[in-house]
Amino acid sequence: MLDDIVLFIHIVQQQGLAPAARELDMPVATVTRRLQRLENSVRCRLIHRTARRFELTSEGEIYFRAYSHLVDQFEQTQQSLSGELNDMRGTLKVMAPINLSAGFLQPMWSGFIQEFPDIQLELSLSNQLEDMLAEKADLAIRVGPQPDSAFYQKRLGEVGTMLVASPDYIAKFGEPKSIADLSQHKLIASQAIMSWTLQKSDGKEKTSLSPALSTLVNDVNIAASFVRDGLGISLLPTTEVQDYLNKGEMVRVLADWQGLDRAIYAVWPSGRLMNVRAKRLLAFIEHYFMEKSTLEVINCR
Repeated sequence: MLDDIVLFIHIVQQQGLAPAARELDMPVATVTRRLQRLENSVRCRLIHRTARRFELTSEGEIYFRAYSHLVDQFEQTQQSLSGELNDMRGTLKVMAPINLSAGFLQPMWSGFIQEFPDIQLELSLSNQLEDMLAEKADLAIRVGPQPDSAFYQKRLGEVGTMLVASPDYIAKFGEPKSIADLSQHKLIASQAIMSWTLQKSDGKEKTSLSPALSTLVNDVNIAASFVRDGLGISLLPTTEVQDYLNKGEMVRVLADWQGLDRAIYAVWPSGRLMNVRAKRLLAFIEHYFMEKSTLEVINCR
């Protein structure tokens, strides 16, 4: 009914059904049918319609005075929102994990800033799941699915996890030959991956263990640093250890076993239209993940 009220206001402002149809780019028959539907809803005639004149009924005048200013305000607001949603200039507030952003995603952030210099990126980094509604963020990057139905979420890819140690640690304490051997070693864990679920690379065998830890830390990057320094073995995301592996500062342990993949999602509020800046960033992130998937650091699905 609201659309029909808006149409009625346009008919009055244009002084006729045909002029209103031209303004709104719709058939005159459609305008006529919708006006009749509105009149049936309010149970009175709003416009005297003849071939030669256009005139409001007394009920039509009352209806027009009651709603014309509201329709004007509504359309002005729509135009303002449309301009904002399609404007590439302005602020884009994004929330993301510190470690993922400082490591794997850092080149992506730099590339986006260079590609879209008119967008003021406000990047809020935290390893805690902060309230993006309270923070009025446009988009968030999260590890793991978000159960909250107040958000849309899009799976970007998966980050693998693997057991790693430093060459110095292996030289000093020896290399475990089986899962059971891990109990004889110094084990380091981050709070993000405290329970270790390991599976054979061929997927035919899986086991879960709650390791007796020598060190527990609430930051994955620090856990990786401890491993690099020869302090123990840890199950860590490939994004945190790939550089160390490439430099020879870490080696894989029990290479025929791997941890579970960690899914990465883009998340945004379900009750809010995504502006064009956030859409561009989401597309940019998706492209980045697809490129990185060729390096076997992540899997995109």
